[in-house]
Amino acid sequence: MRVLGVDPGLTRCGVGVVEGVAGRPLTMLGVGVVRTPSDADVGHRLVAIEQGIEQWIDEHRPEYVAVERVFSQHNVRTVMGTAQASAVAMLCASRRGLPVALHTPSEVKAAVTGSGRADKAQVGAMVTRLLRLDAPPKPADAADALALAICHIWRAPATNRLQQAQAQAQAREAQARAQQARQQAQSLARKAPR
Repeated sequence: MRVLGVDPGLTRCGVGVVEGVAGRPLTMLGVGVVRTPSDADVGHRLVAIEQGIEQWIDEHRPEYVAVERVFSQHNVRTVMGTAQASAVAMLCASRRGLPVALHTPSEVKAAVTGSGRADKAQVGAMVTRLLRLDAPPKPADAADALALAICHIWRAPATNRLQQAQAQAQAREAQARAQQARQQAQSLARKAPR
């Protein structure tokens, strides 16, 4: 499984590609940051992020895109920029038919470090260890993007099983409703005057 992790941000949008399967050693295929100038117009910054993510998708051909789920912060301006960059990443993936998974920061931290309250240094250290790197990727946004990809690789099998179970349950419910509707129709047809 090849996953592009995206840690969204307007000034620095972390991107990282990891390949592997749960339970086996993982391989980093690339890591970086899409940067935009803070004094540029927001529209131009979003276009730059789109172009950067498109380049990463073209170069690495991921099968999935994992994006950090935006959560409420005290700074509304920061949340808005993060949400906008997140939407661009989801758009780029969806335009190409790539499945998008959203993971909360605490999910990612828990998956990579074992604690949902880990700090950035702990996440960076574990990413370095898990991917057998010489040093933590810099800046932290790059390490966070790799952590998102790792989280998705490890969580995807369980998530897929849950989705399959939900789909099967919904199919059974739909069959039961259809059967009930047929029975009601037959009952009404028998009672109708001839």
